[in-house]
Amino acid sequence: MSVNRRLLAYAAQYKRTIWVAIAMLALSVAAQLGGPFVAKAMIDRHILGIERTWYEVPANAAKAVVFRGHWYERGDYLAMGEPHRHPATLLEVGRSFYFVQSALPFTDDPTVHGHQVTVRSGDRTVTEPAIRLTARELFAFYQPEVPGLWRLAVLYFLLLLGGAGFAYGQQYLLQISANQILQRMRREVFAQIQRLPIRYFDTLPAGKVVSRITNDTEAIRDFYVTVAANMLSSMIMMAGIYIAMFILSVQLGLICLALLPILAAWVIFYRKYAVTINHRIRVLLSDINAMINETIQGVPVIRAFNRANRTQQEFDALNETYYDSQIKLLRINSATSHNLAGVLRNAFLALVIALFGWRAVHGVVAAISFGMLYAFVDYLSRLFQPVVQLVNQLSNLEQARVSAERVFELLDEPGRDVVDGEMARYRGRVEFEHVTFSYDGEHDVLKDLSFVAEPGQTVALVGHTGSGKSSIINLLFRFYDATRGRILVDGMDITEIPPQHLRKHMGIVLQDPFLFTGTIASNVSLGDESISRVRIEQALRDVGADRLLAHLPNGFDEPVLEHGSTLSAGQRQLISFARALAFDPAILVLDEATSSIDTETEAIIQDALDVLKRGRTTFIIAHRLSTIRTADQILVLDGGVVVERGTHDELMRLRGRYYQMYQLQQGNVSA
Repeated sequence: MSVNRRLLAYAAQYKRTIWVAIAMLALSVAAQLGGPFVAKAMIDRHILGIERTWYEVPANAAKAVVFRGHWYERGDYLAMGEPHRHPATLLEVGRSFYFVQSALPFTDDPTVHGHQVTVRSGDRTVTEPAIRLTARELFAFYQPEVPGLWRLAVLYFLLLLGGAGFAYGQQYLLQISANQILQRMRREVFAQIQRLPIRYFDTLPAGKVVSRITNDTEAIRDFYVTVAANMLSSMIMMAGIYIAMFILSVQLGLICLALLPILAAWVIFYRKYAVTINHRIRVLLSDINAMINETIQGVPVIRAFNRANRTQQEFDALNETYYDSQIKLLRINSATSHNLAGVLRNAFLALVIALFGWRAVHGVVAAISFGMLYAFVDYLSRLFQPVVQLVNQLSNLEQARVSAERVFELLDEPGRDVVDGEMARYRGRVEFEHVTFSYDGEHDVLKDLSFVAEPGQTVALVGHTGSGKSSIINLLFRFYDATRGRILVDGMDITEIPPQHLRKHMGIVLQDPFLFTGTIASNVSLGDESISRVRIEQALRDVGADRLLAHLPNGFDEPVLEHGSTLSAGQRQLISFARALAFDPAILVLDEATSSIDTETEAIIQDALDVLKRGRTTFIIAHRLSTIRTADQILVLDGGVVVERGTHDELMRLRGRYYQMYQLQQGNVSA
């Protein structure tokens, strides 16, 4: 499905609100476009309308005016059968009005000579005596028009008020719909992140993922709130203006239709040159976010190795590239926005006025009126307002499409659905059957690995860096799936168990534990309501955390900042131990859990490990071999292969690789 269709599919979920907004938009446009028609009626009927044929009528007629002792009424105001006589014509010549005591056959090209008015139409000429009106006399002829002018003025004001009200309503509803769409989209993106395999995050920096959730979805929000609303409003406005133009004059409406192919070519030209630049801008913005995130995470290292200047230079280079791309887009926007719109507007205005002038010169009287000229010029000016709005949104439209493409690319990544429910607690028997695994599909990090861990046993994994210890744990937790072979838990193939169910009864303590913003207690329970406060405190006491955390002002409710930056490494590790104990897992993994802890704290933890390991299968990854002497089984790995296995005493008697590693750690260099 294309990006445009998917964006429409999101909007379709809130179609009822959007349709109401569109209806209100149409009413707003209709109210706005009614204004020029009202103005035309005011000009042609009530302001210039007095230049018509008048008839002498009996005194005190409904819309009659008195002029030098006689009563006159406009011919178009005469009621059916109303008595009238002695026609007269009111005519404007220059800046003065004249009363001609006869019905002139035409009123073109009037001139005044003394007390006579002459009108010409082609070869015909008519001259009649005329009386020049004073200001008071002229106002008397306007007096019957004042009530009509007031009514139309009130109608004009009501149209403006109604248009503003409907515009507010449609904007409000579209804003609500847009924010609902954005809320739904961000929820889906965040849920998708929970579904994505760990492999996805191995190749994509966290800053780029954050950029897609924040910057790209915000650009999509702008699409629905600003771009879609303005473009929809502009198209409805343009359609309404063209309808009004054709009502006024079919010929002039056809001339103005020439704007549509020009606008289409305009859009095609813009997209041809702007799409690539917009893609580049979004990628660069994502790179900048990734670099900022990485820099913030690595501030201690950057400063310790005096890399601040180098990091600044790298950021400046990236920022400069982003700036250059923005300038290129700005040049395109500047060349194809207000400037071009202004040229087209002036050209069409000149064309329309020239056509009106040509008609007037050639005597096409029926189509020439000041009211129509005003209305048409007004509509033509209004026509370019939505055109400019439409063109100005092209940049935002392309940015939103590019952002939507990046978001949908994330949503389309294959992942595992989160399965509700849970499985019964398993005993914890783990068996690897001829397991082979590769991260990149080319280089195997585990090769035909087989071993069995019985329930309640402690299995230690030792070996040099890169030997495959952590890969075994990654496969056990189903962060990755084995390339070949099977992994069984209580005889069940773990690939047939939903990962959430499998991990429900597993616990892990990492070398560098991750703490969330909150409190010590909330980091133990991770918000799980099934873990009571009593259980939290008991877990902390069992691992000896009360001795290291008792001095904190708020005790177990002490606030924890991001990553637990205000706590020592030992304190963070103890909280991580308590977390594992509180969840009471059937399988426990200790990944270098004591490597970053001082000797005193390690003694506290070692006392708690016996409690922690009791009744559960435990895997220990350790470089400090002194911590695994009591393990039931030790697997010595090298290059993804188990080269030795047995208990500590058995491996020491073997005097192989484990024996050498142990002797080196004990300071026996001769080993």
